[in-house]
Amino acid sequence: MPQIRNPILPGFNADPSILLHNGTYYIATSTFEWYPGVQIHSSTDLANWSLVTRPLCRASQLDMRGNPDSCGVWAPCLSFADGRFWLVYTDVKRKDGSFKDAHNYIVTAPAIAGPWSERMYVNSSGFDPSLFHDAETGKKWFVNMLQDHRRRPRSFAGIALQEWSLEKGLIGQRKNVFTGTELDLVEGPHLYKRNGYFYLLTAEGGTGYDHACTLARSKDIWGPYELHPDKYILSSKDSHWAALQRAGHGDIVETPEGKTYLVHLSGRPITQNRRCVLGRETSIQEAEWRDDWLYVKNGPVPSLFVDVPGTRDESVYWAEKRYTFERELHQDFQWLRTPEHGRIFKISDDRLVLIGRESIGSWFEQALVARRQTHFSFDAETVIDFAPSDERQFAGLTAYYCRYNFFYLTVTAHSDGERELLIMSSEGSWPDGKLSFPMQDPVKIPTAGKVKLALTVRGTEGQFWYALEGQELAKIGKRWDASILSDECGGHHAHGSFTGAFVGVAASDLNGQAKEAKFDYFVYRPVKHETDRYEI
Repeated sequence: MPQIRNPILPGFNADPSILLHNGTYYIATSTFEWYPGVQIHSSTDLANWSLVTRPLCRASQLDMRGNPDSCGVWAPCLSFADGRFWLVYTDVKRKDGSFKDAHNYIVTAPAIAGPWSERMYVNSSGFDPSLFHDAETGKKWFVNMLQDHRRRPRSFAGIALQEWSLEKGLIGQRKNVFTGTELDLVEGPHLYKRNGYFYLLTAEGGTGYDHACTLARSKDIWGPYELHPDKYILSSKDSHWAALQRAGHGDIVETPEGKTYLVHLSGRPITQNRRCVLGRETSIQEAEWRDDWLYVKNGPVPSLFVDVPGTRDESVYWAEKRYTFERELHQDFQWLRTPEHGRIFKISDDRLVLIGRESIGSWFEQALVARRQTHFSFDAETVIDFAPSDERQFAGLTAYYCRYNFFYLTVTAHSDGERELLIMSSEGSWPDGKLSFPMQDPVKIPTAGKVKLALTVRGTEGQFWYALEGQELAKIGKRWDASILSDECGGHHAHGSFTGAFVGVAASDLNGQAKEAKFDYFVYRPVKHETDRYEI
């Protein structure tokens, strides 16, 4: 079989759940505060993947206004049974401090593209829910991690198991069937049944550099569960030079030919500070069963190159993406938190129109539309038409991670109404969220006319550019550290920041007048650079 290079879903695509149905593989991944919720990719060969849907797309399914950064949709589980797809997910409303307010739901659909049902509430005892369909008994079992705010003895108390039915919801007793190992922070459970055993695959060690996949089994679904002879079937925690770091939170699939694969999240850090600018990505490993235990090939350290049935078309990954706005927003783009997207953007006269709302970084209603950074080095470009009246109206091009980490080239105005270009940044400013203004003086521009805005990222180095109509691009401001747009710098570091770098456009009107900013197009251009780390 041909080899592919991991990851299979580059850029922010964390917590994969995989399913094979009618010859097509599907992977669902977390989207956190980005809307619509849950990304589902499809493939017929495990090598070439395309985004097919984001099913949580209306307020009755998901409303994240007020959710802090890296809250929202955590760890979806995708399955198929009884003639329909089942999607289980958490909407996390609070994660900091002793409490985690996490509400678990289920939606279903007759086809992967929908229509997806209204959500069914299940519980709020923890996060990372999963639904296991026992084909032999016809029963369904709901598992999720249990949260204990008292820490007696751990805040991640274990994995809860309870029967669930479509008609009655949760049924009977709930039992903590697995408390994990000394690595702690047990989460991400998936249940399987094979050769008379129930298998429980979990994630442990947190989602940083001690992350791991732990496997246990039992003859009885209620346990007790015995640990795998190696405990951890996948981890990079003891291999600091492995190409794929932070490996854990996995799911298992078997091909029609009987081969077994494990998909899992991973990170590819850059710099001596080990910063994963591309976020937690989805990778794949070949595995095999021996003595009714699963072993990752060449594991437990994940392999960068893996044999899969298909051959990847690399030209798709490296193609320039030029987005125009004739009809609707391209599926590569997402926005933040709100189901009422008509309040923050619209497509009009072949342009993307952002409606200025709250400040960049707001947890409620900010007009920001962006796509994932999926390459270590890239260019981005847009043309803006915006007529601000004062300093409280600004719009432009942003490289964004969260409230505490972004770089933002804006068209704005001084208090006298004269237009200017101003760079605003928030560079690891948690918990204060303070702005910095890296330019000594704003650049004055004419009171009317379009402006081309661009940025270049080459590994750790970012640079903004601009051009007035009829002019060539010129640098503006100093170079900035693009590696700051990473989980490790996201405010709560690798154990509390869970997304990835985005690039896109934004607009704010702090006067409350909903000033509109119009964008002609958006370009995302992958670039190959000597500092990139694809092969190591």
